[in-house]
Amino acid sequence: MRLLLKWLLSAVALLCVAYLYSGVEVRSLGSALAAAFVIGLFNVVLRPVLVILTLPVTIVTLGLFLFIINALMFWAAASVLGQGFQVHGFTAALIGSLIYSVLGVLIESALGGLFLQK
Repeated sequence: MRLLLKWLLSAVALLCVAYLYSGVEVRSLGSALAAAFVIGLFNVVLRPVLVILTLPVTIVTLGLFLFIINALMFWAAASVLGQGFQVHGFTAALIGSLIYSVLGVLIESALGGLFLQK
């Protein structure tokens, strides 16, 4: 139940990103659901590999390179999905991924409070 709710809320967060920032376009809720799924899949599969491979750069930049990795995941999801979810350039991917990450933290916080385990 928690996973489905997080997926739905992540899709709504993508719609909010598109509303707040014009560099990201999401055409429908279905496109947002697909994009949230692909971004989540990339973050589970590709992101850990990229973090390990770029660990020296990440250490030198004091962790700021992780923002670049997040933007690449966001941009890659847009390039895989095509017309329903578009990101207009790397700068748009960086800003969009930052907004999406902030909304993701809020979602995790809300779900943590909703699904407290005793």
